[in-house]
Order: sequence, then structure tokens, then C-alpha cells
Amino acid sequence: MPLFICTACGTQFAESARPPAQCVICEEERQYVPPRGQTWTTLEALRASHTNTFREYEKGIIGIGSTPAFAIGQRALLVRTDRGNILWDCIATLDDATVTMINGFGGIDAIAISHPHFYTTMVEWARAFAARIHLHAADRQWIMRADPAVELWDGETKTLWEGATLIRCGGHFEGGTVVHWAGGAGGRGAVCGGDILTVTTDRKWLSFMRSYPNFIPLSARAVEHIGAALEPFAFAAIYGHYFDRVIANDGKAILKESIARYVAAIEGKRGYE
Repeated sequence: MPLFICTACGTQFAESARPPAQCVICEEERQYVPPRGQTWTTLEALRASHTNTFREYEKGIIGIGSTPAFAIGQRALLVRTDRGNILWDCIATLDDATVTMINGFGGIDAIAISHPHFYTTMVEWARAFAARIHLHAADRQWIMRADPAVELWDGETKTLWEGATLIRCGGHFEGGTVVHWAGGAGGRGAVCGGDILTVTTDRKWLSFMRSYPNFIPLSARAVEHIGAALEPFAFAAIYGHYFDRVIANDGKAILKESIARYVAAIEGKRGYE
């Protein structure tokens, strides 16, 4: 039976003879159902209509994105550490060329995803590379295709291996996660943030939302928690969820300044009255 994929968010559902009656992720307030209504595709159809594009940002970090853009339009990252390769976040399109390319770099040892909007075809990726999928247990209700490859973790941090740490920041989703790679940015440290930490269009700031398409802000307390969760970690670079959303330097200072600006705005202080 087909494994239907929501065209609005890219989530792949469990096998069914007919498309699901609705996408529960799109029906929830953080996402949306397009005006045309709910529509569905399959991975086989995507392989016929889409390919993947690649961009190397620095030695060890390669962006992977669907062309033309599909669903939310995010790109994934292949993070190539000395101890193993991480697929950070996920995109729906997975084809033979992508598998061949990634295998040439040593495959994938772990898959980690920031939040449910980017789960997409994670099970297909896990099976293609015999990898485990590490998701925070707080977001378990949003897993639409269960599989033994999915490994839930609790708490505030999870070490994948030395120098690669998953950090629960919350915010956008209760289990909202980023990954810290100590060896990134030439040893200065890098954070891959999905849209838990959203790199703004000018690439000088970060912002934070409960819902981006529906413009629901986070509380000051939720955003300050993000800063506290990342305080123990050193990093210069921050990788957002689109190809062009990268902060290459001073990432930790920018995070601190961005939190202060956000809190001032949400509380009506310092010229934001």
C-alpha cells in the first residue's frame, strides 16, 4: 500500500489504501492547510518531479535541499564529524543520486531532527542508511509513521558521541532540539538550529516563534530558556533551516543579543512600546 506524503508539510504517513482524511500536523495551529485544501503525493512521485541540490558550507557540513522546493522548503544538513556522520533535519525527497553521494562520504550514522515539521520521510532515510533516528520524547505524538529505527530520548541533552550533542531548547515545539558540533566552524563550534533558532533574512539576528506561518510569538520565558539551554556550549556558526540562512561568526553573542531584543519587544521596552 502507498505511504502518502502531505504536500503542505512533507510528512510521510503510515501505509494506507487511501490518503489520510487529514494531516494532523497541518491542522494544528503551528502549521496550516493551504487554501486549495489537503493534497497528497508519494515518494515515488517526488522522485519523478524533484531532485536534490547540494551546497558545502564548510569542511564537514553539506546542505541538501529539494529542487524545486517542496512543502515547507527546508534543507537538511549532512554533518561529517570525526566520529561519524549526522543527518540533521530531513527533507522529503530521497533519490538514488542522494544515496550514492552520501555513501561516498561514509553514509549516515545518526539522524536527528529539530521538530515535527521536518520529520518528513525520516524512516526512508533511516532504512536507506541503516541509521537510528533520535527524536525528543516530548514530541512523540507527532510521529506519523512509527518504525523501530526511531529512538526517543528524554531530558535536556543527549550525547551522540564526543563533540556532538543534542540540546532540547523547546520553544517552537516542546521537544524542540538543536545539535552542537564542537568541531564545526574550524573548531570554534557550530549549532544547527532548524527553525528552533531562526536565522533572520538579514542573517544578522535570530528570532523565535511558536508558529511562523500563523505569526504566533513565543513568551519571553520560553525564549530565555533557549538561551539558558545553550549557555554551556561554545559556538561561532549557526545554521538555520534554509540554504541562505547561516550566521558564520559570533553566533553565541548574536544569540544573546537576539534574545535581549526579542524580550524587549515582547514586553514593550526600549523603544518597542
